[in-house]
Parts: sequence; structure tokens; C-alpha cells
Amino acid sequence: MDETTQTATGPFIKLDQFLKWIGAVETGGHAKQVIQDGQVQVNGETETRRGRKLRLGDQVAFGGKSWSVDPEQR
Repeated sequence: MDETTQTATGPFIKLDQFLKWIGAVETGGHAKQVIQDGQVQVNGETETRRGRKLRLGDQVAFGGKSWSVDPEQR
């Protein structure tokens, strides 16, 4: 299943989808909870919007780990 979306500014993936995609969380509900609880950072800043659009090169940190976003690779 392809969870990336194409826009005028290029491909993106939503933060909650990204956390599931990389295996940091098991469910969308868990993703929603950790994001709303302020446990996730995007580019060094706490992010509480689960629909935050991530683009190539964004950095996501959660649970002591970090990932670089590349929605076209897995």
C-alpha cells in the first residue's frame, strides 16, 4: 500500500502514517496518542499535529530514535 501523496510541492507523508510505516508504532491510534502527548519531534521541534506533512529530508525523532524522511523509499 502506497501511503505517500503527490502535491504541487512534491511527495509527502503524514506524520502518523510515517510512524506506522517505519514501525515506530503498531497502530494509528498509538501514533495519534504519542503525537498528541508531545513525544514526537520534527526537525528538532515538538509536533502535536498527526496530519503534519513530512517531506524529503525532514527529521523525525521518537522514543530515543530518529529517522530521515524519504517517502519514496522504505
